[in-house]
Amino acid sequence: MKLSLVGRGEEIGDLEQLFNSNKPEFLALYGRRRIGKTFLIRQFFRGKECVFFNVTGTKDGSLIEQLDHFIIQVGKIFYGGAKLMPVKNWDKAFEVLTHGMGQVPENKKIILFFDELPWMVTKNSKLLQRVDYYWNQYWSDDNRLKLIICGSSASWIINKIIKNKGGLHNRITKKMLLEPFKLPDTKRFLASQGIKINNRQILLIYMVTGGVPYYLSQIEKGLSAAQAIEKLAFTKKAFLLEEFDNLFASLFNDGDTYKQIVKLIGKRRYGIGKRELLALMGKSMMGEGGIKKLKELEETGFIMSFKPLYHKRQGVYYRLVDEYTLFYLKWIEPLRDPLQEESLEKGSWQAMQNTPEWFSWLGYAFEAVCYKHISAIRKALSINLNATACSWRYSPRKGSEASGAQIDLLFDRKDDTITLCEIKYSDEPYLLTKDYVEVLHRKIEVFKNQTGTKKQILMSLIASSGIKNNYYVEDMFSRIATLDDLFKES
Repeated sequence: MKLSLVGRGEEIGDLEQLFNSNKPEFLALYGRRRIGKTFLIRQFFRGKECVFFNVTGTKDGSLIEQLDHFIIQVGKIFYGGAKLMPVKNWDKAFEVLTHGMGQVPENKKIILFFDELPWMVTKNSKLLQRVDYYWNQYWSDDNRLKLIICGSSASWIINKIIKNKGGLHNRITKKMLLEPFKLPDTKRFLASQGIKINNRQILLIYMVTGGVPYYLSQIEKGLSAAQAIEKLAFTKKAFLLEEFDNLFASLFNDGDTYKQIVKLIGKRRYGIGKRELLALMGKSMMGEGGIKKLKELEETGFIMSFKPLYHKRQGVYYRLVDEYTLFYLKWIEPLRDPLQEESLEKGSWQAMQNTPEWFSWLGYAFEAVCYKHISAIRKALSINLNATACSWRYSPRKGSEASGAQIDLLFDRKDDTITLCEIKYSDEPYLLTKDYVEVLHRKIEVFKNQTGTKKQILMSLIASSGIKNNYYVEDMFSRIATLDDLFKES
């Protein structure tokens, strides 16, 4: 089925502004593999009154290969399809390109789209220096020109282009991070593919794909969420089985190291402190090298960093939040070797979903989804934007008689109030029992005692399937948010 451009309203607005600008523009576009960067640019400029030049870097390609592909495209777009003579360096390639641009009518805009630029920058190629020179010497004086550079390696684009300290410093006029869909756009995208399923089924798919458009495009019409996941992940050489290695190899030069880091973080449900994590990563990662890798994983959306509020141990913590990675490490990787040879026996995946382990994992995955939909949760709970969102945990020392407590999510508000949120995933409306009310009251007491806060404490609930009304609910929770609230526009 043909894909259509769904969502991306803010990005489309920025591209319209860029296209209609009467000055040269230099856009840095970045986002992880399969997120739809190339599709967005090609779809947006399709049908626009402009000359659209698009060249894509070749992973692990040599300098000569990159130049050959580049000069072929220059011939097609600017020289009427002529076969141009090969060039040996980027200086000559850009000279031929710039001359061709000079043949374009003055009233026609020119889009230069350099896709996967990090792959084009081979060793000693001096490509970035040539981009800098030609932008400053020629292109920045051409009001028709819109230069767009793009890459899946967010850290590369940020460090080499956006934060470049050399010739490219402050040359970027616009930057754009393309992120995975949230739940509302995931629903729209699936509907555009003829897949019309309810919100709970979409949530299950989201917990596996993380709203990455290309992953969503692999789902077949007419399948339930369980059937779609089984086909994507648990058949012989399934797409999501093969994707994990490809994903890290495409983003990082040393993909295996980054995979080991996310595995370490993924073992800690409630996050791990930077100091402990760096120690586990080994001596070679204790310095700037390890910190840089963590930053790159955060910039590409695999992990999030946070500073726990009212935490006695100050410092940065990390938590794995990429849904696909969470699912892969828990459910796919343990079955990786047999799945290389044959599919799971039909019905095995559905059987695995009836285990306590699966329901426990659903709670963990739903928490990760909630962290990505904080804006929608704020709206549902009537909490202002100036409230700080975070989680909180207290673990007493071994041998202590003190009680520990975990707060899934809290909002530290400016109106002398803290809202503590309990997050619950269930297939049916959640039943609040007398015993669990006592658990929640203990949590509140531990939080008060350990933080010393004098603020008003309110308790709210985020329940995937809502809650059964009973005597305890109104007394315990000030507000309740459901899965349907996460599907509302924030």
